[in-house]
Amino acid sequence: MAAVSMMFGVSASSHASFTPKGIGNSSALFTSKSSFRFSSPICFQPSFWPSRRFLSRELYRVKATVIQETEDQVVIEESSPPKSSPGSGGGSNGEPPDNTSSNGLEKWVIKLEQSVNIFLTDTVIKMLDTLYHDRNYARFFVLETIARVPYFAFMSVLHMYESFGWWRRADYLKVHFAESWNEMHHLLIMEELGGNAWWFDRFLAQHIAIFYYLMTVFMYALSPRMAYHFSECVENHAFETYDKFIKAQADELMKLPAPKVAVKYYTEGDLYLFDEFQTSRLPNTRRPKIDNLYDVFVNIRDDEAEHCKTMKACQTHGSIRSPHSYLDESSEDIPECDLSQADCEGIVDCLKKSVSDSQVIRG
Repeated sequence: MAAVSMMFGVSASSHASFTPKGIGNSSALFTSKSSFRFSSPICFQPSFWPSRRFLSRELYRVKATVIQETEDQVVIEESSPPKSSPGSGGGSNGEPPDNTSSNGLEKWVIKLEQSVNIFLTDTVIKMLDTLYHDRNYARFFVLETIARVPYFAFMSVLHMYESFGWWRRADYLKVHFAESWNEMHHLLIMEELGGNAWWFDRFLAQHIAIFYYLMTVFMYALSPRMAYHFSECVENHAFETYDKFIKAQADELMKLPAPKVAVKYYTEGDLYLFDEFQTSRLPNTRRPKIDNLYDVFVNIRDDEAEHCKTMKACQTHGSIRSPHSYLDESSEDIPECDLSQADCEGIVDCLKKSVSDSQVIRG
């Protein structure tokens, strides 16, 4: 889901990386990392595939979030920056040639975007802490109502781009729809647990969602990187919130039955969409067990970790592929990204490049 990680609890440089270990007895460790650096539009290659040749173009250093999960541990950590490809024009680590003014402006813009996101997430966190400090299920209901919003906001803008003929990102649409489907089931679980019993909670959640949708559409149209970072903040907070709840209520949760909607979503029927939003995993590699309410919240927490990783990866422009798209290809013959679909970022950038292309054609 998304609760609001920076919207609800991320460090001032939006680079907090956490390593919550275990479920009942262990504690979550938060370690500050160095500031964000974003990469160029290269194909996102999940860790389960052998490395392949990089595109012959400048590569930017990227800090991606990778989720590693064992039977009793969920770890979110940074991956190493990509190495420079032979013949690339970048530096020793794939960085672009030094352009002080350009790089300085980009760093300033990134810092501004992250500062705005941090302010917004911290503001919402304080509000939710005040209203819901002792009402967990109601808080989760509000968070899950909000959590679906960015994904269909992203899809709205991507459909608009398709109408304008700027690019078509089928994989992005599939992944974001699967993310919204996952968050919807989190919401259904909270409703079955009684989180929506009060009129005030429903009123607040629905009106926040309307404002959040409009804000996300505007933000995503201007800067997808900023919108994805904001969603990462929300998902960070969601992960942290559920992790604390699980550790505090583990004994009680193990005594309670799992909601029927959770059993059906996680264990029955076609799990295609469940696999689709987990972009660093092969399909069919995560199949949760649901024996009680404790298992339900553990899996919701782990879902939020997957969302966080995907939102981090999306900040690398043009980087996401549907996990199922790899099943139709051999590991030795994975096609390169179609850069014609990923050559502009945000409506302002697209308009600028459209004007430039028109001038080139006239010339």
